[in-house]
This record gives sequence, C-alpha cells and structure tokens, in this order.
Amino acid sequence: MTSAAEPVFRRAERADLPALIAIFAEDVLGGHGDTTDPEFFPRYTRAFDAIEASNCDELIVGVLEGDVVATAQVTFTTTLPSRGTTNMTIGVVQTRSDLRGKGIGAKLIQHCVALGKARGVGLIQLMSNAKRVDAHRFYERLGFKKSHAGFKMLVEAVPAAT
Repeated sequence: MTSAAEPVFRRAERADLPALIAIFAEDVLGGHGDTTDPEFFPRYTRAFDAIEASNCDELIVGVLEGDVVATAQVTFTTTLPSRGTTNMTIGVVQTRSDLRGKGIGAKLIQHCVALGKARGVGLIQLMSNAKRVDAHRFYERLGFKKSHAGFKMLVEAVPAAT
C-alpha cells in the first residue's frame, strides 16, 4: 500500500465481516475474546444483522486500496435531559495494527464526528478502555476531553440460538 492512498469511509457490509473480525481478533488489550475461529462466525453475523437493522447504530469501515483497515460504530441516543438532545457515542474504534500511526484513525474519527454533526447531535462522546493510555492521548489530540468515569458489570450471557 502506498502512503499516498487515502482511506474511504462507508457503512460496513456483510462482506466486510471477515476483515472486521480479524481486526478485532488481533486486539489482545481489549480483552473481548474475539477470534477468527469459523465456529463463532454465526454470532458475528447475527450481531452485524442487528446493527444493520437498527436506526440508532451505524458500523463504519475505513477502506484503503480495497482492504478494510479500520472500523468504528456510532450509536445515536435521544435523552430527555438537555431538552431532548440526541447524542452520539463512538465505540469499537480499531485500526489494523500494521497501519496504526498513519493518520487513518484520526480520519475515521473525523468522519464519525461529521456524521454526528450532519444528524444534528448535541454531544459526541466515546468510550475507551482505561488501559489504552495511548488511545486517550490520541482522542485528546482530536479535541475530546476526559469528563466522566465509566463503570461496567459483566453478566453471563445466555448463548443465542443458532
């Protein structure tokens, strides 16, 4: 891939799933247990279908010279506080490991921000694993401010029927 190439951002398609799964599977820091094992592909497909069917979610891919190299998911939530404002959350931000540090992630976030502005959101927020200190500096360089603490509760999920 040449350094002159620019990524193109678009909605993810089902055909992008193998590349997306591979990007998630190479992320050991996130601890999500993603894998390229074909046994789990039906679960990824069901998740993709649910995201695709949602009016509140959009899965974005960055494509560079025909290859899916980055992804993010944006979720729109309308709340009563702030006079019924719609907010956007950016999540699952990943750039293929061999292409990090080349500006693709910054362009991906800028694309997501533009989507939010086009939809008239009042707030754009994102979540990042507390272990990802490099990512935190990255988001701060892009204009995001640390403002809240996040909490999680892991629950044992009941496996979905196949």
